Amino acid sequence: MTQPFGTLCPSPRLLLGPGPSPISPRVLRACSAPLLGYLDPEYLTLMDETQELLRFVFETQNTWTACAPGTGMAGMEAALINLLEPGDEVVVCVHGAFGERMVEIARRCDARITRVDAEWGGAIQPEQVADACKAGRIKVVAIVHAETSTGVLQPLEEISTIVHGAGALLLVDCVTSLGGVPVKLDERRIDVVYSGTQKCLGSPPSLAPLSFSPAAVEAYKARKTPVQSFYLDMGQIWRYWGPERAYHQTGMINMLYALREALLEIKEEGLEARYARHRRNQQALIAGLEAMGLELLVEDPRLRLPSLTTVKVPEGAEDKPIRGRLLRDYGIEIGGGLGRLAGKIWRIGLMGYGSQRANVMLLLAALGDVLENERVAEGLAAAAAIYEEGE
Repeated sequence: MTQPFGTLCPSPRLLLGPGPSPISPRVLRACSAPLLGYLDPEYLTLMDETQELLRFVFETQNTWTACAPGTGMAGMEAALINLLEPGDEVVVCVHGAFGERMVEIARRCDARITRVDAEWGGAIQPEQVADACKAGRIKVVAIVHAETSTGVLQPLEEISTIVHGAGALLLVDCVTSLGGVPVKLDERRIDVVYSGTQKCLGSPPSLAPLSFSPAAVEAYKARKTPVQSFYLDMGQIWRYWGPERAYHQTGMINMLYALREALLEIKEEGLEARYARHRRNQQALIAGLEAMGLELLVEDPRLRLPSLTTVKVPEGAEDKPIRGRLLRDYGIEIGGGLGRLAGKIWRIGLMGYGSQRANVMLLLAALGDVLENERVAEGLAAAAAIYEEGE
């Protein structure tokens, strides 16, 4: 390099992709608080408070509610490897890229996998799960609640009944739903759930919230073999988060500050108000996009994930150049497609602090400009009409 390094000064960005999402000034301030030791009594109190706030957002009374160090993928891996042993039978539901990742992790556990597949942009049907559960002595059924690659919100109630009727445990990915969409852990009888901090929770990426039901804890304790990862061993993690306070790994001190503050913001806003805000902003976005002649990937409105909307790249437009112009000209980031949807869709996230009317209107105007869309005024008017209905 010919120039010396300068002081860190990232360019301002409006993050409207699949994550990370924008962070409130209040959460950013919490990140900058002075470090405490990972066994400092004051820090341990903050861990306890974070657990209580996580139980509030998950809507659970589960004792084993904590965070694994890492992003949502660490949560996925921790959830699966703590339950699965070689030879265990698992049903993995695949309706997007993150279901595919579950399959790969289960394969590395040497589990016996039965796949249940649905079209990307659609949902898994209960009868598919019922048929798969007849395949053998199923230990776990794994499914993605909010499929980030497709923008599908998977219904869970009927599937949960089927899974428990088969004597299996229900494992659910809530990375893009927790904090923006009801998860209702106890009501839906979800046995293991994981999420990430950088989506609807509105905190920096770094921690993976997890919660295990009493039945899942018993399954963990009945293992015949050690968990294949010491770092992601939920029993070891709980020794640190629980009353024993045994050293497992150095705590993510400042990231826990941020998560606690973000969870406190959710509690102060109220779950129902927060969910309604996410729904209303997505409705306005969709109204604007459709008025501009753009087409959504998820055809069934009941399956559209409020925190993430998937839009088909219009004919004649190119995916990466359009996203590049949005970033260069407006400082706006949206996501492209993953896997078989690469180059075919855009993923627009309105998550947590980023789920705001101003962001919806700015994105519609900016997208209309870079697409040279002659109906952008109609799009803005359609979005504004949604907000006026709620006033």
